[in-house]
Amino acid sequence: MATTSKINGHFVSERNSKKIHVSELQIGMWISKLDRDWLDTPFLMQGFLVETPDDIATVAEFSQFVWVEAEEEQWVDYNNKETLKKKFRAKTYINQVNAQTENRKVLGVYREARRITKSLLDEARFSSVINAETAKQTVDDCVHSVIRNSDALMWLSKIRSKDEYTSEHCLNVCILSIAFGRQLGYEEQALKDLGMCGLLHDVGKMKIPLEILNKPGKFTPNEAKIMKSHSILGRNMLMAAGTKVAQAVDVAWSHHEQINGKGYPRRLEDRNISRYTRIVSIVDAFDAMTADRCYSKAKTSTQALKIIYRNRGTQFDSDLAEQFLRSVGLYPPGTLVELNNGMAGLVIETNQKYRHLPKVIILRNQLKQRVKEKILNLALIEQGRLSNDFLIKDVHVDGTFGVSVREYQERGLLFRHK
Repeated sequence: MATTSKINGHFVSERNSKKIHVSELQIGMWISKLDRDWLDTPFLMQGFLVETPDDIATVAEFSQFVWVEAEEEQWVDYNNKETLKKKFRAKTYINQVNAQTENRKVLGVYREARRITKSLLDEARFSSVINAETAKQTVDDCVHSVIRNSDALMWLSKIRSKDEYTSEHCLNVCILSIAFGRQLGYEEQALKDLGMCGLLHDVGKMKIPLEILNKPGKFTPNEAKIMKSHSILGRNMLMAAGTKVAQAVDVAWSHHEQINGKGYPRRLEDRNISRYTRIVSIVDAFDAMTADRCYSKAKTSTQALKIIYRNRGTQFDSDLAEQFLRSVGLYPPGTLVELNNGMAGLVIETNQKYRHLPKVIILRNQLKQRVKEKILNLALIEQGRLSNDFLIKDVHVDGTFGVSVREYQERGLLFRHK
């Protein structure tokens, strides 16, 4: 009589990082890390695929050792609970639609999310009540859009209004946190939890006097103390709101803590700061730095990413900071770029294979004069169908050359192009 043996486990493929000498590099390998800062190389902050012998030669000019990603199979024993807990696959998302298709769907979602976020925070200011159901619906809508395509909402998060900074900032942190979580492989419910944390992280600012919140100059010591109290005020408001926003309590309380223990309000050290808090802290800083504030001018996304990178391991979680740089990329959607030939335009979609070659909608000619808008896929440079004159030369803040993200959004330009 034949017997059947019980299967006690299975193999799981995992991507692991392996250190090798540059002499061992081969075409087809993915380099995830160098033995020096990305910022000191022409590769900047991104991992990349080795595709030609020239790629290997260029890497060898700057590094002696690199880390490459390799896929390995490991046995998962069903009888070992600890192994089962550790051996999981992060969810891999594939864009369900391209950015332009999602753009046409998401404009209404974004406008409604902005309206609801402002109403939500106004209600919190005047009554200390947080409408959990309204917040949940807003976050759910954002998650569904980001899952379909992460670029479209990120594009819209570039739209700024000085008069509505706090509400727009909260919504942007929500969107960017969800997009980052998607890159990290979080499941849909975790993305919703993370989005809720982002949306409500600054709710305590609704209890800060407007003359302090919107002060253009430097705070007095007493004003700084009042401003810093927003984290405790936010915690208290969210605790009173009940279990539907419970996951956001710790983030509101702790998003100004730092890995080195020099943050506030509790001076928590690395081991006591939750993962959601670490994520939102990075996103919060990035969005704040890339916006015009009442006391400072906006930085470009590249400048902000460099600051986050330099402060990894002190202010920010090292691993998450580096992953955030890869998630956002060199030229996130909505970035105003200038090409080698002098043309200028806005990035509308990233390129996962060639991160330095996104799709750009050209809005200015070589003389920075308005032109009929057209979309260029800079990846055509790799195919020899565009010259290196179309490589990106520089990044500029919104409004440079008279190019405003808000203007083109309001004209519906982004949603007409296919």
